[in-house]
Amino acid sequence: MKISVVIPAFNEERLLAATLRSVRAATAAFDARGWTTELIVCDNNSTDRTAKIARAEDATVVFEPVNQIARARNAGAAAASGEWFVFVDADSQPSRELFEEVAQSIDSGRCMAGGCTVRLQTDRALARLFVGVWNALSRILGWAAGSFMFCEASTFRLVGGFNQEMYAAEEIELFRRLKRFARERGRTVVILHRYPLATSDRKVRLYTLREVLGFFLRMALSGGRVLRERDACFPWYDGRR
Repeated sequence: MKISVVIPAFNEERLLAATLRSVRAATAAFDARGWTTELIVCDNNSTDRTAKIARAEDATVVFEPVNQIARARNAGAAAASGEWFVFVDADSQPSRELFEEVAQSIDSGRCMAGGCTVRLQTDRALARLFVGVWNALSRILGWAAGSFMFCEASTFRLVGGFNQEMYAAEEIELFRRLKRFARERGRTVVILHRYPLATSDRKVRLYTLREVLGFFLRMALSGGRVLRERDACFPWYDGRR
C-alpha cells in the first residue's frame, strides 16, 4: 500500500516546516504496517520561500500557477502515485494517532473516503464555539473539513476531484459527490473524531468578526454563488499571513 500526502501551499514559509515534520512523524502509523508514503507539496504560485522549505524537508514539489485551492489540491493529486490520497493543509499538524485511525479505516475495506474533526489552536471562546458547531455538523452530515481529507485515489479520479469552479467550500461539494458514490457501491464515508486535527487559528487572529460574518451573510444571500468568485472568498486569497 502506498499513501500520498498532498499539501497545498501558498506563501506558507512560516508554518510549512512544522506541518511537514508533523506529517513525517505521523506517517510512522503507515510505516508500522509496511506501507510506503510520499509527501507532495503543491506550491500554489508562492512569492516567498515555500518551495525551498518544502524541498529542504524532502518533499516533492509541484507547481500550480493559478492561485486556487481546488487547483492546488488537484495538481498535487495528479502528481501522486499512491493508492490513497491524504490532503493536509499547510497550517495543520496531524498526529500519529490520527493517521493510525486513517489506516484502520483503509484496512476495513468499507471506507472510500473520510475526514476528521478539528481542534483550533486558540483560547477565544467564540472561535471554539464555532469550531464545536462545525465539528457537530461535520459528523452529522459527513462533510470533511478542508484541512484534512483522505480518499481512495481511484475514486478521487472517478468523481473528478475538486471542483475548480469553486474558490471555497470545494471540500464540501466533493464530499457530497463522494457520499453518493459510496452509497451506490455499498461503501462508507467516515468522519474520525477521537484525535482531532490541530490547526492554526490565524484566520481568527487576522480577520475581524465583522469580516467573517459579512462573508457568511453574502454567501447565504447569494445561495452560495460567491463561492465561485475569488475576490469574494478573500479569507483564503488576500495573502494575509
